[in-house]
Amino acid sequence: MFMKDIKLINGYSFIKYSKETYPTDEILQRSAHFAGWMEERRTCRDFSDKAIPKEVIENIILTASTAPSGAHKQPWTFCVVSDTEIKSKIRAEAEKEEYESYNGRMPEDWKKDLLPLQTDWKKEFLEIAPYLIIVFKKSYDVDATGNKTNTYYANESCGIACGFLLAAIHNAGLVALTHTPSPMNFLSKILNRPVNEKPYLLVPVGYAAEECWVPDIKRKKLSEVSCWYQANDLSSLKNSFLIP
Repeated sequence: MFMKDIKLINGYSFIKYSKETYPTDEILQRSAHFAGWMEERRTCRDFSDKAIPKEVIENIILTASTAPSGAHKQPWTFCVVSDTEIKSKIRAEAEKEEYESYNGRMPEDWKKDLLPLQTDWKKEFLEIAPYLIIVFKKSYDVDATGNKTNTYYANESCGIACGFLLAAIHNAGLVALTHTPSPMNFLSKILNRPVNEKPYLLVPVGYAAEECWVPDIKRKKLSEVSCWYQANDLSSLKNSFLIP
């Protein structure tokens, strides 16, 4: 039987860890390949209703659950809906909120920014996609005796987990949409979630429809999303109050 290398640090158990690495040329190749592959990921609204094995969704959730979290509290619950009646209820309530948003809640600038995406209050994909994954954030936890226990950085932790979730969906050859009807309290009621859980994100998951269209939009360039601070290079501090 394989035995782990274990070390106690201040009475807490640690296991020995090593991470495989690669020659520099291979690191460059692998990082470029992954970046290019993730560039192919798109948010989709045209879903097929083709069935997906439950085990695929289980594996996707297990992947999302490998995300780091504050004090390793893992403050998330992934609710998976495939029942057609529940999906219909979710669509009906989501469209009520979205109708109000598109017809009064949203400022004109917001609606103008959405024009290239051509979205509206109708959300038929909530019934077409074979699975809906609703991510709930735990603002606190409850132990076996019913006592409240703390979670930490729950928003940030769930955000990271959702990123892992989307990458795992893409890896499985499936598509997804990040849907945030506001407010989302109806999800807690429909799914009968405990009071310490708040809806964080609604993600329809499925195969892309045979005819699937996505907006012809571009992602920002590296220079627009990064700022480098390198030795002997003060260019990143130009136009800053630190450099007169």
